[in-house]
Amino acid sequence: MKIAIMGAMPEEIAPILEKVGVYTTHEIAGNKYYTCRYDRHDLVIAYSKIGKVFSALTAATMIETFGAQTMLFSGVAGAISPQLAIGDLIVATRLCQHDLDITAFGHPYGYVPEGAQFVEADADLIQKAVAVAAEMGEKLHTGVIATGDQFVADPVRKAWIAETFAADALEMEGASVAVVCEALDVPFFILRAISDAADMDAGFDFDSFLESSAIISADFVMKMVEHID
Repeated sequence: MKIAIMGAMPEEIAPILEKVGVYTTHEIAGNKYYTCRYDRHDLVIAYSKIGKVFSALTAATMIETFGAQTMLFSGVAGAISPQLAIGDLIVATRLCQHDLDITAFGHPYGYVPEGAQFVEADADLIQKAVAVAAEMGEKLHTGVIATGDQFVADPVRKAWIAETFAADALEMEGASVAVVCEALDVPFFILRAISDAADMDAGFDFDSFLESSAIISADFVMKMVEHID
């Protein structure tokens, strides 16, 4: 099977490239894609750059140009659920776009005509993630992830997103990747490590966290690859 593995930042795919060791680099539309063989599968690996447009472009390229049949996304997110702490892993059951607003026309937040307010993640991949977490001894949360082209720091805005979408975490790429995968009939999986929470320590070092969480996420994603038939 051809499996796409995607992150938003170079730090999020660096440990994956280190694990596969040997790969071929392709340059398309201002981005780099890395192909290789791992376990029983052909992989295409890339980071998109931050935001919905870049992530949608990268996801579409991985599917349409490289023939990816499954999408695995790994990165970091901010918590809006009090149940999530820094370093926790969460898998999206469904995703929404919190900054999509045509409510002036009578539609709910996050919805466009002929679209949906939420995109459901693949149930089989979520089940595989639960099995991987048990195998690795990692605690895995599941829940709603909200995506937008904004870094949301305002607690009032966070509370609004939590209430409006029943969302557990916030980030900037997941829902756009989900929309592309759903449109092109490709099962997808979105894994996030929590990088900030309501009780966040003022001395928190994001760069160190990103490096350490990327290693954990890479281990998790590569185990996912091994569990895919």
